[in-house]
Amino acid sequence: MSNTRALAPTPARDITVDLLVVGAGTGLAAALAADELGLSTLVVEKTQYVGGSTARSGGAFWIPANPVLQESGAADTLERARTYVSSVVDGSAPAERGSAFLDHGAATVEMLRRTTPMRFFWAEEYSDYHPELPGGSARGRTCECLPFDASVLGAERPRLRPGVMEAPVPMPTTGADYKWMNLVARVPAKGVPRILKRVAQGIGGLALKREYMAGGQALAAGLFAGVLDAKIPVWTETSLVELVTDGDAVTGAVVVQNGREVTVTARRGVVLAAGGFDHDMDMRHKFQSENLAEHESFGAEGNTGDGIRIAQQVGADIDLMDQAWWFPAVAGLPGRDPLVMLAERSLPGSFIVDHTGRRFVNESTDYMSFGQRILERERAGDPVESMWIVFDQAYRNSYIFAAGLFPRQPLPQSWYDAGIAHQSSDPVALARSAGLPEDAFAETFRRFNETAAAGVDSEFGRGASAYDRYYGDPTITPNPNLRPLAKGPFYAVKMTLSDLGTCGGVRADDRARVLREDGSTVTGLYAIGNTAANAFGNTYPGAGATIGQGLVYGYIAAHDAAERTV
Repeated sequence: MSNTRALAPTPARDITVDLLVVGAGTGLAAALAADELGLSTLVVEKTQYVGGSTARSGGAFWIPANPVLQESGAADTLERARTYVSSVVDGSAPAERGSAFLDHGAATVEMLRRTTPMRFFWAEEYSDYHPELPGGSARGRTCECLPFDASVLGAERPRLRPGVMEAPVPMPTTGADYKWMNLVARVPAKGVPRILKRVAQGIGGLALKREYMAGGQALAAGLFAGVLDAKIPVWTETSLVELVTDGDAVTGAVVVQNGREVTVTARRGVVLAAGGFDHDMDMRHKFQSENLAEHESFGAEGNTGDGIRIAQQVGADIDLMDQAWWFPAVAGLPGRDPLVMLAERSLPGSFIVDHTGRRFVNESTDYMSFGQRILERERAGDPVESMWIVFDQAYRNSYIFAAGLFPRQPLPQSWYDAGIAHQSSDPVALARSAGLPEDAFAETFRRFNETAAAGVDSEFGRGASAYDRYYGDPTITPNPNLRPLAKGPFYAVKMTLSDLGTCGGVRADDRARVLREDGSTVTGLYAIGNTAANAFGNTYPGAGATIGQGLVYGYIAAHDAAERTV
């Protein structure tokens, strides 16, 4: 159920607190940790909503060896996790950043269980993104929040940021649910009970005046509920203008609300949790690619790099600015946002081509690696000018598409009118309609069918990783990610390179303290989440790693601030 009626913000005023948190996404974890330590805390949020990009996400968190995993029998250990993080990061970020994340992960989850009403579960079998590397886990380390009753937010409910997707009927769908709901036409014995359970929970909840939600909405609502219960003030529609310093130390900030500036004095520090530069196209074109389309990021609209730029004004260094949590998506209609792709790239009976009509990547690879492959080609002078997901009617009859089209549901006519979708009974005619080289596409079609029939992708290795297979179709053997496109009509749908947010930013140490170029700390200033350079360097270890490090480094920052001598 959508509830987006704007609430007037709490009026801002000159105030002194122990800790100021800028940003109401995973920054709420920093506020909760600080409050538990006895620090007076204030959260300021640029937009009218609480939840940040977390509320728009799948809501999973990747925190190895945490108590939820241990209680669920995951048998994960810190030693294996250290091996994996070291393997996957491979020197692209300081080793101590990953170590500190692992050292404080369990305590962070315990803190969230104490300070919020949330209950968590292990998304078993949601493989790490690189399980074949030393220490990797095919069983996965990803956890989620169980469906959460947002009615506990009371009068503050309209302040929760809306999600990206909304079901036609109330049904709080977790990521673990979606895997099987997507396969309901193929594995009804697993899909139908999940659908019925969540529909009953959603509709039944409304009868009891409860509003159950899942994914990022649940996690953001749970964090917000904890903050409200702790009576931590949150000022929305309040933007950071500048940091206040005393010598080399940050002692507070100037913020603006409704055109009026006030000063927040922060005795123990300021935590920048304001997201990345998702929607600042000047920064994106400068640091990443001039070919990125405007506002195609799934990150919250307020993520325009403010925290990064303002931190630089007091001497902060930056790092990994070319990186983002890349996320290939279905191209949106003109002037509209792109559409989410969750399992589509991994499902059999489909493949992806570029403007040359040829495959160029393992379609099932994790989304960050997919995007990095596109940018690698651009930097090598061989850009991907367009890309298309190609599939047959059996695929369309079997799976959800673009997170909203159910099996057998026709593609919207508006897609065809805008040139986003093309359909034909013949591969050559399909190529002609989409503007792809006919001979090259026909050869790609033939070769893909040949390799798919054999169940082994000799060109790109699709289906070789446990991660690839997670979103595959278990009814297709020997490879759940591969099936020939046997019978028309055939379809081609245009894709775009979106992202879940940027992940380069302010350079921080293993205590979340902001660093200068010479390695010294900016006293009293912390950076977490996507405001900070990714603790995992240029990699994405597993589903929820972005939220995981935001939560954990929020906990770390609060503890460091509490231990500061002031």
